[in-house]
Amino acid sequence: MSWIISLIIGGIVGWLASIVMKTNAQMGWIANVLVGVVGSLLGNWIAGLLGIAVAGGVLRFAIAIAGAVLLIFILRQFGVFRKG
Repeated sequence: MSWIISLIIGGIVGWLASIVMKTNAQMGWIANVLVGVVGSLLGNWIAGLLGIAVAGGVLRFAIAIAGAVLLIFILRQFGVFRKG
């Protein structure tokens, strides 16, 4: 059951990141979930490297969105998404 919740939260994180990066029209729900889950892992990994202990739910959510935004930025550099 926890993986279903992770996918739902990943979809929300990916959707919010796609709005921030203005790629919402280019991404479907599957891309939102993938970007949200992978971006969350990326954000938490980078936070760990920087020594940021993620304890609260709000901080964890913010780091997940930041990781997803970073992932969209990286994918945009490889030509996966167009700008604006």
